[in-house]
Amino acid sequence: MPEQVHERGGLLRAFGVAEVYNPSMVPTLRPGDQLVVQYGATVRPGDVVVLRHPFRQELLIVKRVVERRDGGWWVRGDNPYVEHDSREFGAIPDELVIARAWLRVRPPRGVQRSPRALASWALSSVRTVRADRSLSRRLRAR
Repeated sequence: MPEQVHERGGLLRAFGVAEVYNPSMVPTLRPGDQLVVQYGATVRPGDVVVLRHPFRQELLIVKRVVERRDGGWWVRGDNPYVEHDSREFGAIPDELVIARAWLRVRPPRGVQRSPRALASWALSSVRTVRADRSLSRRLRAR
């Protein structure tokens, strides 16, 4: 099943929020995570991006950019058990790349009862979605 994300209205025109629904980016992203994205941002290998599925363009998916190839960007999921990415549908043209992810916000799982548990969640819930160069090289080597 493809990695689905649903856009939510953005505060500023260039930024928005997308929600992750499927596990193709685990462990980096999990279902339920929210992504703060920038529309029209420059894309480089290692970036996590939101893009239109090449065969079902109404479907938005999230993947990591691996490298530039003829025809567009080669993208992969971080989950080694899910192959719904460029291995299945090839390179992604620039016009299908919608946005670059900047932040991941992980919603609380379960009820946060103590101030310590709430503080722990708050410290771990927001992370930047960095371009992981080592992961990018590892994915290219496969």
